[in-house]
Amino acid sequence: MAAIGIFDSGSGGLSVLREIRKILPDERYIYYSDNAHCPYGEKSASYIIERGRAVTELLLSKGAEAVVVACNTATAAAIATLRSEYPVPFVGMEPAVKPAATGTRSGVVGVLATAGTLKAPKYLNTKEQYADAVKIEERVGRGFVELVEGMELDGPHAEAVVRESLEPLLAAGADTIVLGCTHYPFLLPLMQRIAPEGVRFIDPAPAVARHLVDVLNDHGIALSDPDPGVELLSSGSDATLKKLFNLI
Repeated sequence: MAAIGIFDSGSGGLSVLREIRKILPDERYIYYSDNAHCPYGEKSASYIIERGRAVTELLLSKGAEAVVVACNTATAAAIATLRSEYPVPFVGMEPAVKPAATGTRSGVVGVLATAGTLKAPKYLNTKEQYADAVKIEERVGRGFVELVEGMELDGPHAEAVVRESLEPLLAAGADTIVLGCTHYPFLLPLMQRIAPEGVRFIDPAPAVARHLVDVLNDHGIALSDPDPGVELLSSGSDATLKKLFNLI
């Protein structure tokens, strides 16, 4: 059976699956959490490319006719290689700097992302386009992925970890903050509680979901399945994957 494959370094890409299913509820999905190799953020590009190949081949063997790389770091490091080597369309994560730059009132945009995303050419090129119009402040969301993978979405420790990366952006005057990792939306309620009223957070997942629809149409891929659903796979323990899936 045909399906849409989705993968991430862990369970964070479920935030993207959630938005895709809002638009395409009648499809079959195969979600792969590569949590035995998580996080990707500090790993080399060559390592991430090899993991991307391995996961892609598994997804294709299970009938995936399109693959969503639901990970900003993997998109930056591997999607160009994957597109050149495999015959299916790939959809990746886009740095949401443009909507943030056009929507800020203070003129300061905050970007929370992994180290891998912040040094990737795709992000740096996007940032450069808007550097003259707005001030862009960046922070690595240190410990954010580990919080989500550990299902620690609230509480004093989670709040302390989130504050350490978020508060410098707020202190710099950012009124619009880009979530540059698919794990981070699971910490959004906590971030919204910490941030002053009026600070806007941008999750790129809805835009990625809309783009996937366009890509499927462009490639003539019609996947409506009489038995829609989600198959969850992982390279390690699937405990967090199942718990987070129940939250979406």
